[in-house]
Amino acid sequence: MNIKTILMAAGGLVLGGLILGTTVANAYRGDPNVQGPNYTVERRAIMTKAFETNDFGTFKAQMQGKGRVLEMVNEDNFPKFVKMHQLMVEGKTDEANVIRAELGLGQGQRARNGRNTNR
Repeated sequence: MNIKTILMAAGGLVLGGLILGTTVANAYRGDPNVQGPNYTVERRAIMTKAFETNDFGTFKAQMQGKGRVLEMVNEDNFPKFVKMHQLMVEGKTDEANVIRAELGLGQGQRARNGRNTNR
């Protein structure tokens, strides 16, 4: 093989890895029925109970260091966040997305410069 062929193959592998990695990493965002990278059966049970009881303290403890959601969701608007979550579970994504926008959560989409386009 010549150097041009090797470089083209390497570039294709890198590009393919970037596309696949981005797709897998973003698959769970905005869908509570898809398991994300922080999923465990124990954590799901804790979060489910926090949503059922409107327990912001438990939610906050589980979310520490796991993204930026705590920058937008606080004790005052947590009931609205719980409602959004319930709507998503019920498949009412349009209604849930209205609340998501009100909370400033966006969809996790990024512009080319890496900044969230929904903030």
